[in-house]
Amino acid sequence: MLVSEGGDFALGFFSPTDSRKKLYVGIWYHNIPERTVVWVANRDSPITTPSSAIAKLAITNNSELVLSDSQGRSIWKTTNNTTRGLAGAFAVILDTGNFVLRSPNGTDIWQSFDHPTDTILPTMRFILSYKAQPAAGLFAWKDPHDPSTGEFSCSMDPTSNLQLIIWKGTLPYYRLLVVNEISVSGDTYQSNGTSVLYETIISTGDELYYMYTDSPDSPYMRFSLDYTGKMSLLSWNNTTSSWAAIAELPTDCDLYASCGPFGYCDRTVVVPICRCPDGFEPLDSRNVSRGCRRKKALICGKEDYFMAMPNMKVPDKFFRVRNRSFDQCADECTRNCSCMAYAYANLHNADTTGDASRCLVWTEDLIDMKKAGLFVENLYIRLAQSPVQKRSNLPKILFPVIACLILLAFGALVWKCKSRDKKQKEIVQKRIMLEYLSSTDEAGEKNIEFPFIRFEDIATATDNFSDCNTLGQGGFGKVYKGMLGGIKEVAVKRLSKGPGQGTEEFRNEVVLIAKLQHKNLVKLIGCCIHEDEKLLVYEFMPNKCLDYFLFDSSRKSVLQWPTRIFCGDRLQANTNRVVGTYGYMSPEYAMQGVFSVKSDTYSFGVLMLEIVSGLKISSPHHIINFPNLIAYAWNLWKDGKMEDLVDSTVMENCSVEEASRCIHIGLLCVQDNPNCRPLMSEVVFMLENNATPLPTPKQPIYVAIRDYEPERAGGNRESSINDMSLSALEGR
Repeated sequence: MLVSEGGDFALGFFSPTDSRKKLYVGIWYHNIPERTVVWVANRDSPITTPSSAIAKLAITNNSELVLSDSQGRSIWKTTNNTTRGLAGAFAVILDTGNFVLRSPNGTDIWQSFDHPTDTILPTMRFILSYKAQPAAGLFAWKDPHDPSTGEFSCSMDPTSNLQLIIWKGTLPYYRLLVVNEISVSGDTYQSNGTSVLYETIISTGDELYYMYTDSPDSPYMRFSLDYTGKMSLLSWNNTTSSWAAIAELPTDCDLYASCGPFGYCDRTVVVPICRCPDGFEPLDSRNVSRGCRRKKALICGKEDYFMAMPNMKVPDKFFRVRNRSFDQCADECTRNCSCMAYAYANLHNADTTGDASRCLVWTEDLIDMKKAGLFVENLYIRLAQSPVQKRSNLPKILFPVIACLILLAFGALVWKCKSRDKKQKEIVQKRIMLEYLSSTDEAGEKNIEFPFIRFEDIATATDNFSDCNTLGQGGFGKVYKGMLGGIKEVAVKRLSKGPGQGTEEFRNEVVLIAKLQHKNLVKLIGCCIHEDEKLLVYEFMPNKCLDYFLFDSSRKSVLQWPTRIFCGDRLQANTNRVVGTYGYMSPEYAMQGVFSVKSDTYSFGVLMLEIVSGLKISSPHHIINFPNLIAYAWNLWKDGKMEDLVDSTVMENCSVEEASRCIHIGLLCVQDNPNCRPLMSEVVFMLENNATPLPTPKQPIYVAIRDYEPERAGGNRESSINDMSLSALEGR
């Protein structure tokens, strides 16, 4: 056995059956478990002796390959045109599957690719014709176990030398293609999920051949003509260890003349069927495959016309008229009463030799037609013209066209009216909103205008205000997470629609946030008023809020003393007056609506006490006699027990002096009288300079009603029924 260098192919003796009564020399794939023979030398002259040891394949002194039996009789040999007596020739099988006989100087004397049996391998030159005469072509096996020549073959049509046909004996079985006499034509397509196949038909003048190549990473591929007359493109599947058919021909109504004269196989539908062209009717209404006949007979000299049929495989039995333009080709058929049809191909865009046109005409019945999307030819069929039919067809064409135009115009008008109404509605809503937001406030100052965001865009961003996107619920409605424009994360506050709620608060919040732009304040991106909907669109905070960590026993340890920064974005009481969260608003703003720079100081003080203690402003957190955080902190400070307020989770790495100073400063910030509170600049100075003496904070107006016994804020705390706070008192 001779194996190619890469191990892809092997050449040797084989028997198709286990009996080994007949012995052949062949080439097969070496690396797959299923022996697949692709070439046989002595297919019609098998060695009938039972042992392969007495058969011999040798190179003679005349540079010929000779297969002989045990008696030395020549069973098969190669032929060549080299000078006899040339010694030193050698044979090699290549990784392409080509078995080559070479001279000492490297010239190929003979190769198996020039003498195929039933298979075309990649890079093989499959010769179609030589010097305008059809080549031998492919011959199928007689049956799966007999490689001798079967009844099916594949070669060029000797009458035209332009079409490749599968023959059953001497009769056409299936027409594969009509070739163009051009130097190079080709096409590339995806043969399966991983492989790319490139096909070419090349003319060298004397020789016309077909060749295909596949991509380097492709599995084994081959074209094969089997004993049933089917031409298949097969690919080896390593997963199933079998050959998979990528394409097979013929199928359905593909067989030669299967739809009869003037009938065509329509492969543009799911299930291919035989049809008659326009102007024809079936010979047998029960069986269209018997063929078609003209509805109106042709009369020479009378008016007729040619009907164009696109995407057609041209019929058989054509005659080629050379050196014609399209108009000349049409005129050639029009002037000849016996011409039934014509087709034309302009080959000037290809690499051509000689005549760059292909004018085909038919003077007999049209046989073996097919319609499919892969064909690019137009076939022009001659039909008889009827003046009555011509006039009667006009209304049939005109009325549907007019009806379609009316429907299109009406649809366009409706769409335009709806679009204009929608746009006008958006303009009115935007104007109302901007006028509302830019109205003069109590101080006589003009409010700042904001980008108007369409309600539809907000609804889309929040998935139509889905509960899955809910971030929380505040004083005037819910807050949703959204993706504005599909790229920007936002938080959307949707004010509730209850009577007496939200209208003034919406305006206040827009005006207030507009004037107070700070890195520690959530940025307002835009707003929307849509009918009774009022929405505010803020930037989204992916790292959540301080209270998410500070007031949760399982997460508060994350914020150790060096890490406690402040942040204020919590929603609590369901208020229906001024905007904001009670408990964090200064008393003068909560009760009278008076806002000043000292209001910020108050809110900062509340946050500072929360950060140090880990307690909410209005939550008892299981502490007995807990009125609110301010009163609780002031009582501990008054009794000199400020360390009892410090969160137990930060005591280990916390400076008691530093924490006590923060509590002291926090109590200065939350004094009821705004004139007693320090400015924020003074607060910063006191925090940065530990040696600076601190003034004494005044007692809050709200004090504990009962005597209280302070316990450590960070220790175990009992339940309390007292849940009153400034938020509760002012939430009226």
